[in-house]
Amino acid sequence: MKILVCISKTPDTTAKIAFTDNNTKFDTNGVQWIINPSDEYYALVRSIELKEADASITIHLVNVGGADNDAIIRKAFALGGDEAIRVNAENLDSYGIAAQIVAVAKDGSYDLIMLGKETIDYNGSSVGGMLAEMLNLPLVSLATKLDLSANTATITREIEGGEEVCEVNLPVVVSCNQGMALQRIPNMRGIMAARTKPLKVVEPVAVEALTETTEYSLPPAKSGVKLIDPDNIPELVRLLKDEAKVI
Repeated sequence: MKILVCISKTPDTTAKIAFTDNNTKFDTNGVQWIINPSDEYYALVRSIELKEADASITIHLVNVGGADNDAIIRKAFALGGDEAIRVNAENLDSYGIAAQIVAVAKDGSYDLIMLGKETIDYNGSSVGGMLAEMLNLPLVSLATKLDLSANTATITREIEGGEEVCEVNLPVVVSCNQGMALQRIPNMRGIMAARTKPLKVVEPVAVEALTETTEYSLPPAKSGVKLIDPDNIPELVRLLKDEAKVI
C-alpha cells in the first residue's frame, strides 16, 4: 500500500507577521518556517503509525514550493517518510497547489491521500476538497480517527454535535483533524536517515491561477484595558452597554 502525505510550509506560530510591496506580499524576513502542524501532527504521524502496524506500507511526501522547502521535507523524512516529491512552483493559489498535487498523485497510483484539514497561515481548508474532485475520489474531511482493513478505511469524523463513522473503499482522500494522532519528535536515527532518503524535484504542470491576492491587512490594534472599581457596578454596566455593546 502507498500513502501520499501532502505537507506544506507555514510560518511558525510565534513569527511576527508583516507585509511588503504596499501590503501585497508577505514579508519573509526573519521568519522561522515549519511543517504545517495539522499536516505533520495528524496526517503524517498517523500514516507513520499505520506503517508501523503494516510494514508493507510506504509513505510518500509531496510538497509544492521552492528549494527552501527542502528543510521541512527533511524533517518529515526524519519523522518517518520514505520518499518525497517537491513540485518546484511558488506563489500558487489553492487551486494551483491542488493541481500540482493531483499530477503527482495520478502518476503514483496511491491508495490513500492524507493532508491536514487546513494550513495555519491562510486557513483555506480547500485543497483536500479540490484534490478529491480532480481525482474523482471520495473525501472524508475533519477526520479524527482512521483505521485500515484490507481495501477499506474506517474513518471517524467530527459533525455538528457529535461524531460520524464512515466506511469507504480505497483509494480515498482524508483531511485530518485534531485527535488523529499525537505529535512526535524525530529521534537521532531518523535524523541521520533523513539525509539520504530520496527527494525528487519535478517541474510544475501548466495551470492558470483562479485567484490573486490584492492586499493584506493586520487586525486593528487592541485598545487599552479599563479597570473599574469592583464597588462601582453602575459604571461597569454602563461601559458594557455603551462602549463594549455586549449587553
